[in-house]
Amino acid sequence: MSKTSIWISAARLRTLPLSLSGIIVGSFIAASQGSFDTSICVLALLTTVGFQVISNFANDYGDGVKGTDNQDRIGPERALQSGAISPEAMLKAIKITGVISTLLALGLIYVAFGTTYIWYSLIFIGLGVLSILAAIKYTMGDHAYGYSGFGDLFVFLFFGLLSVCGTYFLYTKSLDLTIFLPAISVGTLSVGVLNLNNMRDQESDAKAGKNTIVVKIGNEFARYYHFYLLGSSFLLALLYNVIHFKSAYQFLFLLAYIPIVKHFLFVYENKDPRLLDPELKKLALSTFLFAILFGIGLIL
Repeated sequence: MSKTSIWISAARLRTLPLSLSGIIVGSFIAASQGSFDTSICVLALLTTVGFQVISNFANDYGDGVKGTDNQDRIGPERALQSGAISPEAMLKAIKITGVISTLLALGLIYVAFGTTYIWYSLIFIGLGVLSILAAIKYTMGDHAYGYSGFGDLFVFLFFGLLSVCGTYFLYTKSLDLTIFLPAISVGTLSVGVLNLNNMRDQESDAKAGKNTIVVKIGNEFARYYHFYLLGSSFLLALLYNVIHFKSAYQFLFLLAYIPIVKHFLFVYENKDPRLLDPELKKLALSTFLFAILFGIGLIL
């Protein structure tokens, strides 16, 4: 495998559709209300890609250095785990990606707020810094929150609430409280992907001292937790469209729940953690499909 291919693999591009889902939903909601800007949309998508790649590099580094990624792990072999990338090279990549993402975020904030909304700019600069720190501190450092069971909370906040509501605010400079309904939907679906990952890695995480929620509550309760995550995402998205009902097209998003229901039934009945790995991609892509259909339904 070439060096370029190794870095592309380490960036884990398959995670990008999930991370972009909140930006897509926030952008479509704003567009449905007559507030859309192509430059903001493109910069928001690129900034999110940068943050996600930082998170993936940092996750690879943190778990690799701590020894969590080892022969007991079921998922794909990571770059540090295999020795394809050295810890020093990965740290350098994290820093470079961090600089690029920061520049993109600053460009996004300037395009959205200019020199008119200084306080908004400062708030979003702070949120950008928190996003980078959250991406890095998930597995890196002595007090990595992913090792204490807080990963689900941070994914919910950053992939759901901040992603959808923050994107919407960039366009409109305002916040409708009902926006939190689809934001929570995207957030719970994103947490569902993480929960699935943690169900797959329960045994190896427990041995390595990575105390995820699944390690704490056990696999059986993790399946119930999975149901509540997926179920609440459906109910809140439905509620938003009932409140803002204009046409039947708004219920196009229901099509995304066909594969999601099939996914849950498989997860609930499955007893072999190794079989959960392909489900990660299915749920991530179903979340992306949800975002697209939810948004299209709003503007048709």
